[in-house]
Amino acid sequence: MSIPIGPAGPLRFPDNFGWGAATSAYQIEGAAKEDGRGESVWDTFSRVPGRTRNGDTGDVAIDHYHRYAEDLDLMRDLGLRSYRFSISWPRIQPDGTGTPNQRGLDFYRRLLDGLHERGITPMATLFHWDLPQALQDAGGWESRDTAHRFADYADVVFRALGDRVPAWLTINEPKTVVQNGYLTGHHAPGRQDPDAAYLVAHHLQLAHGFAVGALRASGSDSRIGPALNLHPCYPADDSPQAAAAAHLYDGYENRLYLDSLFRGSYPEDLLADLGPHSRMVQGIRDGDLKIISAPVDLLAVQYYTPIYVTADGGTAHRWATSEAEWQQIYPEGMYDLLTRVTRDYGPIPLTITENGLPTPDTLTADDTVQDTGRISFLRDHLTAAHRAIADGVPLESFHVWSLLDNFEWDQGYEQRWGLVYVDYPTQRRVLKSSATWYRSVIAAGGF
Repeated sequence: MSIPIGPAGPLRFPDNFGWGAATSAYQIEGAAKEDGRGESVWDTFSRVPGRTRNGDTGDVAIDHYHRYAEDLDLMRDLGLRSYRFSISWPRIQPDGTGTPNQRGLDFYRRLLDGLHERGITPMATLFHWDLPQALQDAGGWESRDTAHRFADYADVVFRALGDRVPAWLTINEPKTVVQNGYLTGHHAPGRQDPDAAYLVAHHLQLAHGFAVGALRASGSDSRIGPALNLHPCYPADDSPQAAAAAHLYDGYENRLYLDSLFRGSYPEDLLADLGPHSRMVQGIRDGDLKIISAPVDLLAVQYYTPIYVTADGGTAHRWATSEAEWQQIYPEGMYDLLTRVTRDYGPIPLTITENGLPTPDTLTADDTVQDTGRISFLRDHLTAAHRAIADGVPLESFHVWSLLDNFEWDQGYEQRWGLVYVDYPTQRRVLKSSATWYRSVIAAGGF
């Protein structure tokens, strides 16, 4: 593919490029106790005092469950070609198993029908962190059985909704569940247990493999793949020690998930670092890696920040950060990441399913939100993505995180990541300046 590119000329993306935006169920839907939805780990976690900013929960979120038609019209008016969203497991199976809740399935049927009516292609994620609490009570992702229950859930969803969904994503950011849920403990289920964490990593990837198998068994011709947040890891200095530390860090950040998916093996240096008696190593059974590495049709990549690794295995800051203190703003990392995946793992079709940042958005007296920092961020990252395409990366689509301001996990409603401003007391939606800019980019096929 040859795409004209030059410092003075416009950047034009392929005509069929999938311009999109993304959300997730717990962050936007609300209706936490309506129409048969069960409890999730995030319902439980957010009710523990001190776990979320201001004690915020997703009980109401931005009421997308009731306002989905309005939100679909917003997507249409922005010109979106693709919408990446997630399905709430506890809305489909309140206890994580058994007979599906038809009212939950009906909601997603209405959503999918509305997308198709507006000419927007759905991309549905099966799991975006809202594990049914009943399964957590039975061991959660530490239990191998949860991966089997996920396969059952996936089969239910594929058979009920599969004719409406051309692309499925299995597990969203398994690494975040591992690191934030089981190492630092600031996400659900709020554990700090490194030995459990990497057993969880294995079971999440096993669940992905089971879901791929379930889709193939259903006879569907839909595409399927995982959604991985990947962080390019750079040595913080020129020393051999920093280079070695960065390589191991990359093992935990990236290769743990990529090697198993595309090479059918876990990185040897990472397994050695964990040790032969770790719960992860002990939990790998014959045939597991074959299941995990079942061929996929696409890889969803989520890029937010680079990581600079010091000689002692710590991290350093090199670039300015956003309101999210963990996020260093480095667009070149997008290019490095995309080209690395293609170089190291082959020409698997790629989609960017999350890229964005929080900015200090304020609704002014004239009913506008001037989020110029978000425009600059997106322009710079799209430029890097465009350069990757020009250099042969098979990138098919780009989804801004997020379509709307929403519940941002442990940060509650403090950080605003959306293209669309949500006035939480009234639930009124207002297009930010970034939304109108993105609409013009979509219409022009570039900028």
